[in-house]
Amino acid sequence: MKQGIHPDSYRLVAFKDMSNDDVFITKSTVNSKETIDVDGVEYPLVKMEISRTSHPYYTGKSKLVDTAGRIDKFKNKYAKFKK
Repeated sequence: MKQGIHPDSYRLVAFKDMSNDDVFITKSTVNSKETIDVDGVEYPLVKMEISRTSHPYYTGKSKLVDTAGRIDKFKNKYAKFKK
């Protein structure tokens, strides 16, 4: 392993899955302007659209998470090509 290429500023960061409000804490170097209070401790917050608690591969369910309406926009755009 090469020396001196990995960051030294690891800290505890809270990651929040916005589709189901699950929060988990892990070490990371990611920058964040938001914070969240978890069990009386304040952590930097990183918001995610999908995580291990909502991804169909990990949950075994075919639940589709579409928070931005991308699928509806796609269907409307290409509906005119239906036969």
